[in-house]
Amino acid sequence: MPDNPRFLPKPPRVVEILAYPAVQLLDIAGPLQVFASANELAVRHGDPPLYAPRVVSAGAPVVTASAGLGLVAARLPPARAALDTLLVAGGPGVHAAAADPAVLDWVRARASRARRTASVCTGAFLLAAAGLLEGRRAATHWMHCAELARRFPTIRVEPDPIFVRDGAIWTSAGVTAAIDLALALVEEDAGRSLALAVARHLVMFLKRPGGQAQFSTVLSLQSAEDRFGALHSWMAGGLTGDLSLPALAQKAGMSERSFSRHYAEATGITPARAVERLRVEAARRLLADTRGDHDGVAELHACRGVLAAIAHGPARFTALARAAFRSNEGSGARRRSAPRGSSRNDGDRARHRHSRDSPCAGG
Repeated sequence: MPDNPRFLPKPPRVVEILAYPAVQLLDIAGPLQVFASANELAVRHGDPPLYAPRVVSAGAPVVTASAGLGLVAARLPPARAALDTLLVAGGPGVHAAAADPAVLDWVRARASRARRTASVCTGAFLLAAAGLLEGRRAATHWMHCAELARRFPTIRVEPDPIFVRDGAIWTSAGVTAAIDLALALVEEDAGRSLALAVARHLVMFLKRPGGQAQFSTVLSLQSAEDRFGALHSWMAGGLTGDLSLPALAQKAGMSERSFSRHYAEATGITPARAVERLRVEAARRLLADTRGDHDGVAELHACRGVLAAIAHGPARFTALARAAFRSNEGSGARRRSAPRGSSRNDGDRARHRHSRDSPCAGG
């Protein structure tokens, strides 16, 4: 036992993930794995586990997800039991859960006990039914934004971001956005270095900031991959370079007129609009994810060509950039130390790697 009790290790943060019949499987598994990986990395570096995650349900001990998989869950804990984070998953069964007075009472009680409360996907409907989103900004799956706004008019539903934080309440878009939300919670608790380490551990292509749009331009262009896949890869790798119509047509091996026609037929948008959207998406991600430190400023300077697309682009994209700042507001001000072994040097290397691998690096 340590001589000085002030240096006793902190107990792990209790995270309760609420499940119910017909819950979305990834809304449970995604965050659960993020917290488990954070624990694994912390222990590997000689630190105690950071989290004590558990799936809980009124339907314990087994809850069947909408995918047909049975999930082992603990019974709903008492309202006054210790708790750090309450996370409500989404899924087709959310409306039945939100119509259960006992579940709503439990959610209200646990949210009042928790340091923070979060929802994934349509889990926002359950938080809304419990009165926890009244007058707040919130996100949900893009397919359900209009319904959430219609049923709960006092909520300021934001259809674009993948997650939104309003005070102690976090809400996210659908399915895989649960992983982005959980990574943001880890970053708030233990610092950016550990969050990036977890993202690498999970082999994620990109740790997305909250202001990142639910719709990916790169993904939307993949409908034309058979014909223009190589061109899109070239465009994404040189967003600060010459992406004019003549340059694109030459790369595609077509005349400008033929290229414009075939490209619009394949993608549904003009080449100029595709370039604009790719540049703005990259710049918006950087704006939302840039810290107020030297590396963050350097990264912005390195991507000045991409950022110029916002400065001189349509007003709608400038508004998106401002929204990215708002959604991540304050997150850079609270820099927390990571566990031993997930050091500032690790974070510096991760930031340098991020800058080097960024689609606008070298501009």
